[in-house]
Amino acid sequence: MADSLVIEVVAGPDAPERCNQAFTVAAAACAAGVPVEVWLNGEAAWLAVPGRAAGLVLEEAAPLTELLEIVLEAGQVRVCTQAAARRSIDPADLIEGVTIAGAAAYLERILREGTRTLVY
Repeated sequence: MADSLVIEVVAGPDAPERCNQAFTVAAAACAAGVPVEVWLNGEAAWLAVPGRAAGLVLEEAAPLTELLEIVLEAGQVRVCTQAAARRSIDPADLIEGVTIAGAAAYLERILREGTRTLVY
């Protein structure tokens, strides 16, 4: 098993099944004790704004708000700097515990030995 897992989510309300799957995998990894970082990019950046995750509903899937809570309790959630800027999302707009970080931080994180990366 990997020492840690980085999941980049580029799908948001525009692709609910793919988005929910990313958070399902992240929450399962957290439950298994794997250190997890979820990076929100593109339309997924909106999920870091309070109330937005509740708008993504998918039949036969755990609610995205619950999955996001699990990841925030056991892991980390970051929003891509450029994705946030393109959507005029400021740090004050984010759910508590979510941060904004750039490409250098993302690269530093995914290049660590023992890290697996998934993109949804």
